[in-house]
Amino acid sequence: MAVISIEGMEFFAYHGCFTEEKLIGTWFVVDLFLEVDTTSAEASDKLEETVNYLSVYQVVKREMMINSNLLEHVGRRILKAVRNEFSTVEKASIKVRKMNPPLGGKMDFVSLTLEG
Repeated sequence: MAVISIEGMEFFAYHGCFTEEKLIGTWFVVDLFLEVDTTSAEASDKLEETVNYLSVYQVVKREMMINSNLLEHVGRRILKAVRNEFSTVEKASIKVRKMNPPLGGKMDFVSLTLEG
């Protein structure tokens, strides 16, 4: 079993509960970790025997462009889409960070981590 990670994916999106967030938007950073049996790919050196990183990125991007109020909703939606589209993914986890959240103080980000 291997863990394929795609980390630091950056997206400008409009997720949030506050009106300003829905209008102005902000940056999000997504880290995705996929548990996959890569035994066949290790031996064959063929892309079709593993998970295509580009295809996974495109799924994450598509889901990030759908506005949500909560990071919880965004994260779960991404995990469901990845699991539905890539049958070889046995387990997945995600970390979604909202950069510079409007919480009335200085902070780098808030984040959510989910498994599924």
